[in-house]
Amino acid sequence: MSDLLDITRRAAALAREKGATDASAGSYRARHVEVAWRDGKVEKVSEATTRGLGLDLYVDGRYAAVSTSDLRPDALDRFVEDAVALARTLAPDPHRRLPEPELYRGQANVDLQLEDPDYGKVDATRRRAEAEAIEAAARGVPGASAILSVTTSVSDTRSESALVQTNGFEGERRGTDFWIGAEVTVLDPDGRRPEEYAASGGRFRSAMEAPEAIGRRAAERAIARIGTRKGESAVLTMALDNRASGRMVGMLFGPLAAAAIQQKRSFLEGKIGVQLGSPLLTVKDDPLVPRGLGSRLYDGEGIAARPFPVFEEGVLRSYYVDTYYGRKLGLPPTTSRSSNLAWALGGRSQAQLLTDLGEGVLVTGFLGGNSNGTTGDFSLGVRGFRVRGGRLAEPVGEMNVSGNHLELWKRLAAVGDDPYPYSAMRTPTLVFEAVQFAGT
Repeated sequence: MSDLLDITRRAAALAREKGATDASAGSYRARHVEVAWRDGKVEKVSEATTRGLGLDLYVDGRYAAVSTSDLRPDALDRFVEDAVALARTLAPDPHRRLPEPELYRGQANVDLQLEDPDYGKVDATRRRAEAEAIEAAARGVPGASAILSVTTSVSDTRSESALVQTNGFEGERRGTDFWIGAEVTVLDPDGRRPEEYAASGGRFRSAMEAPEAIGRRAAERAIARIGTRKGESAVLTMALDNRASGRMVGMLFGPLAAAAIQQKRSFLEGKIGVQLGSPLLTVKDDPLVPRGLGSRLYDGEGIAARPFPVFEEGVLRSYYVDTYYGRKLGLPPTTSRSSNLAWALGGRSQAQLLTDLGEGVLVTGFLGGNSNGTTGDFSLGVRGFRVRGGRLAEPVGEMNVSGNHLELWKRLAAVGDDPYPYSAMRTPTLVFEAVQFAGT
């Protein structure tokens, strides 16, 4: 038993002793180290260790959620006593109670490999050397004379957490992650200063690309933005780069939350079983991916993690349902938030998809804009490259794409074979037909 689990058990027990009917106690501790390097020198070195405890209290039909960072025994005792007293002053809520214990059962017996055993081997000298090497590689690419600034970073985190619920759940987890990145600014002859970035990382240090690869890619992307011009207004085929498509997917998945459904803030309300996308849209939520950035054996409520379909051939199959809003909606809980997304991938690379596309736009990034979760309408600033004759042509920017998600996803015409590995969404290149672009 870890000391963190012991503290969490004590907080849950104290809540019962002080008069709570039930309680859920969750604690965490994390150490984060980062080296930031800018234009030939160290810009920042930081190391921070944080810890805290959150407590959900159920007191005579009333509910309160409180938190503290002071985990000393005496302080914890006073904190819990005050929190229970606070809960007694609130209005009753019949839907607020712990999950049914059967939801805790059936936890997968797998090693998700969330903690790199070699975490302790990384030291300050190595972090600094890598941050410096990223800049050197960026300034060594063809056209580097246009570079104004290079900012790089190398970071790593080790975290642990514990969850105890007074109706029978206990769990612990530990994890690490490592990240490396660069941002490059260049000078365009017209005076503008385009920026681009590259990054990689994961649960294990081996998931990080070499510093030289990150530096080169960030610089090449920035230099490729020189000469950007506003494209024409037209209805065109849009390819979303795998790194950028997570923004659009997030706008589709956000309204799947049960809270949004119950509060009438979702354009997906009442759409279970309805064909919302093209037959190419098949996505599963999979929390059991080894080393996955969103992987877990249980969620924040202690519910045993299981894969489940979200979209199957364009048909909506599931919402993200926590126990509270599930009771209000009369829906069985799935989980409160997404884990890893598993896509039904196509068999072609991005280059092959662009060849097939012929004429259109490859969107590599979004610049502002909004998506209305209630109506599904969106309008987003984009940048990327014009595609002509199946090849990348001039860089374009200062353009908008607009439409409605209920129409857009029906126009999904192709899915790439290239899930983006540095996000739990793991989005591939996505191609949409007949998208409205506004430019000149």
